[in-house]
Amino acid sequence: QLQLAEFGGGLVQAGGSLRLSCGAAGSISGLNAMGWYRQAPGKQRELVAKVTTEGDATYADSVKGRFTISRDSANWVFLQMNSLKLDDTAIYYCIARDQYGVHWGQGTQVTVSS
Repeated sequence: QLQLAEFGGGLVQAGGSLRLSCGAAGSISGLNAMGWYRQAPGKQRELVAKVTTEGDATYADSVKGRFTISRDSANWVFLQMNSLKLDDTAIYYCIARDQYGVHWGQGTQVTVSS
């Protein structure tokens, strides 16, 4: 069984930066892609960024050039968020894919204020 834990959410002013971290524990031998989704109030959950074990990254158009996803090891993934905007306010969820499917973290709140 795989467990995900997110760190690093909080309150930041527009234009500021935050770094999210997510660690996977448990049965990590089959981990493949890891990434981040987010859900803003009244909106559907959307992909923010994901990265494979080979380091291939995919970003939502809305965050390209501002966010950077990286993996420090097989079971840690990070999201560096710069130039944050009010629209980036959301709950951010870590996700990980293995041979059994997609696993979700509990989410961490990111609030961007004016």
